[in-house]
Amino acid sequence: MINNTYNSVTPLSSYSRLSANILAIIGALNWGLVGIFKFDLVAFLFGEMSTGSRAVYTLVGLAGLYLLITLVQRAINN
Repeated sequence: MINNTYNSVTPLSSYSRLSANILAIIGALNWGLVGIFKFDLVAFLFGEMSTGSRAVYTLVGLAGLYLLITLVQRAINN
């Protein structure tokens, strides 16, 4: 399904965007903690480079990629 307003996939787009934004915020806060206090909250909670922490890092990275793609799509369409 294509939404002509944003020219993107729709049924889950608002939920996808919300999820991506939440994950990006989590990633940004974690990087802020790393930069200011040298404290990696994700590694603290899940273990350094454990399966859980790698899953969180992967989801945050995919969320950033998704947000970048939607940003470029909006820029092209405007």
